[in-house]
Amino acid sequence: MNPPPFQHLLDAHSAVLHRFCLAQAGPHHGPDCFQDTVVSALRAYPDLTDARNLRGWLFTIAHHKVLDHHRATTRRPVPVPDVPDRVSSDGPVVDDDLWVAVGRLPEKQRGAIALRYLGDLPYADIGAVLGCSDAAARQNVRAGLAALRQEVSPR
Repeated sequence: MNPPPFQHLLDAHSAVLHRFCLAQAGPHHGPDCFQDTVVSALRAYPDLTDARNLRGWLFTIAHHKVLDHHRATTRRPVPVPDVPDRVSSDGPVVDDDLWVAVGRLPEKQRGAIALRYLGDLPYADIGAVLGCSDAAARQNVRAGLAALRQEVSPR
């Protein structure tokens, strides 16, 4: 099976892929992770031999780019002069407690939840991206949601 033109693949999946990168790397670094994902996918696309699950293939690349970002961030010191009490945002209002709780989840649970609810991937694809079985992917989503429910109560 020949893969479709790369632009068609991007047209079909770029919006959800971008949301995934934003949710995983944050509003400041998510666009960079998305861009790195697209560039890496474009470079690898001519050598692609199996075009059966292109969406999963893109999310695997995005997941690796986000992990690379998190690893690089932990190694790099960030000087900060004075931190304001609260950062203003022009974007939509979000529940800060929820995002703090999501950030505290273990990496696999956070990734599984993002892939499931932002990427709308089936558990088999989530398992492939995270390097585990689909049963383990399902368990990571369940455990992550349970931890979030326990930590963030409705107001």
